[in-house]
Amino acid sequence: MYSKMFPLVEAAAQTITRTCLEKEHYMELDNRIGEECGVFAIYDPAGDCARTTYYGLYALQHRGQESCGIAVNNNRDITHYKDMGLVNDVFNESILQKLNGTMAVGHVRYSTTGESLRENAQPLVLRYVKGNIALAHNGNLVNKPELEQSLSVSGAIFQTTTDTEMIAYTIAKERLNTGSIEKAVENTIAHLVGAFSLIVMSPQKLIAARDPWGFKPLCMGRKGDAIVFASETCALDSIGAEFERDLEPGEIVVVNKGEVTTIDTYMNKHPHSMCIFEYLYFARPDSIIEGQAAHDSRVLAGKYLAQEHPADADVVIGVPDSGLSAAMGFAQESGIPYGIGFVKNKYIGRTFIQPTQEMRENSVMIKLNVLKSTVAGKRVVMVDDSIVRGTTSRRIVNLLRKCGATEVHVRSSAPPFKFPCYFGTDVPSQDQLIACRYNSNMDEICKAIGADSIGFLSIEALKNIIPDARCQYCDGCFSGNYPVDVNMKFEEDASDD
Repeated sequence: MYSKMFPLVEAAAQTITRTCLEKEHYMELDNRIGEECGVFAIYDPAGDCARTTYYGLYALQHRGQESCGIAVNNNRDITHYKDMGLVNDVFNESILQKLNGTMAVGHVRYSTTGESLRENAQPLVLRYVKGNIALAHNGNLVNKPELEQSLSVSGAIFQTTTDTEMIAYTIAKERLNTGSIEKAVENTIAHLVGAFSLIVMSPQKLIAARDPWGFKPLCMGRKGDAIVFASETCALDSIGAEFERDLEPGEIVVVNKGEVTTIDTYMNKHPHSMCIFEYLYFARPDSIIEGQAAHDSRVLAGKYLAQEHPADADVVIGVPDSGLSAAMGFAQESGIPYGIGFVKNKYIGRTFIQPTQEMRENSVMIKLNVLKSTVAGKRVVMVDDSIVRGTTSRRIVNLLRKCGATEVHVRSSAPPFKFPCYFGTDVPSQDQLIACRYNSNMDEICKAIGADSIGFLSIEALKNIIPDARCQYCDGCFSGNYPVDVNMKFEEDASDD
């Protein structure tokens, strides 16, 4: 039986907030929302799966730049390599040659819970009495404190601070009382509340599972005899695999020697609640999430933004990267010409370290440079994917004015952030959110960032930006309405479903 969730949710939220504060010193743009993690897995009887996984992770690099790893299965032995850093920095030809196998699972990480340390890098490889397994996970468990306490009193010794380790230990514990690894995964999901797209690799099987609410994306593809799972379709494209379908919320897919079976125990139990920020920010523009292209959603967001918050201006520019598509939509709808306003330094990762306050204050100048010929002497509409703390928006507005912009009208293709996220999005604490600090007073927010006007996409418009998507969505960080009621009591066991 699930226990009452309210104190557990609060504990999870506090953990996320602490992590945000710890990492704030290292963020090169301090109003960016942290990307989530990315997972990739493949079964291929032809082998060389580590190299294929490398390319898949490279395509998913935007979802996490703190650490990465690959685990492979060869002759029932799981070997792995992981480290802090980007995919092309961590792996080289020598390492990939040593990771030969017919199954592989990979991960790129951006931590929302758990510290940014090498031991928290994934995949996690666990050796226990039944053999060994490797796990990779995208998401955040609301009931991590409860799981941790339950496992601790039964003798578990934790080597990481991640909720992924809670999942791994629970699977190992369930496997002792079941006849198969897939049954252990099925039983484990009964203990998990929150968001997870999960890959589990045993010596013989590759298993993909998605939480019953479907917060995080997970798709399946094929390339010849190979079967592939990935967080986004862009990873399938990168290896020449054909998209087959998205996993359903609550679905468990088992690959055993090329045969694919589905366990549907948890399917159709809850409304499908995809994180709306996948469409607004997280996903790569060329990825298709539940039937809807991320780029198209952002263009639509820009169009609705122009309808809701028009401006008299000479040029529309977007803040790279997610703001570019929204700016195109704003320009199309408003009739104001679209221009390239910024040149982005693509060689600075998320963990670019600024050891002094002066460097932190000037970090936006290192990341972005204004194209003066686009903005000088013009009234500018600057479209960004979101405004979180507001500090970066203020610095960008100042840069535009220094480069000759006569007016700067700021527009956000996301609604104001007002509430915490419990499911894996790195939203700062409410006292750091500009919408909360100024009680959603648009005049005060506008003044704080130094703009001539400001406008946010409405919560009501969100439903219009995913017309082709086969899902509902979670907008809890904007509305405070969560698919999982933080005050509810979970009265049903999976066995009672």
